[in-house]
Amino acid sequence: MDFKVGDVIKMKKPHPCGTNQWELLRVGMDFRLKCQGCGHQVMLPRKQVEKNFRGKIE
Repeated sequence: MDFKVGDVIKMKKPHPCGTNQWELLRVGMDFRLKCQGCGHQVMLPRKQVEKNFRGKIE
């Protein structure tokens, strides 16, 4: 899959704040994601992001 910094993606499970939209801040072997609802940032391995990825939001 082709991911770019700045893309907004939809993930399988929602964040505890209620949204499942995430902005990509870092792309590589690990991804840094920022929740679009509350602004919380998390680091996830690429494998987990690709598994839970549900689509890009334009």
